[in-house]
Amino acid sequence: MRSAFDFAPYRRSTVGFDRLFDLLENSSVGQASESYPPFDLIRVDDNHYRINLAVAGFSRDEIDITAQQNQLIVSGKRGDDEGIDYIHRGIANRQFERKFGLADFVKVAEAD
Repeated sequence: MRSAFDFAPYRRSTVGFDRLFDLLENSSVGQASESYPPFDLIRVDDNHYRINLAVAGFSRDEIDITAQQNQLIVSGKRGDDEGIDYIHRGIANRQFERKFGLADFVKVAEAD
């Protein structure tokens, strides 16, 4: 889905803002597929934030948290459920990858 606003005239008259315009143009792309897992973004104080993800059914060793360049990536892959006889399975058994864009000055201090 393309943005309803055309940034082309602004791209021609500015220097060094290509990344900003790319982020604005692509901000709505892929958001429909990025609804799982749901998350809360919490402001702890003026300089500290916390992200809580709802990842029911995943153990700690099935979740991978990576900070690289300007992204925080949280991904999860469930292990095999061999030997378990489910009567009803209501918790999703799908893998996920959730990406969070970080500003240049943001430093990831802790992830668990």
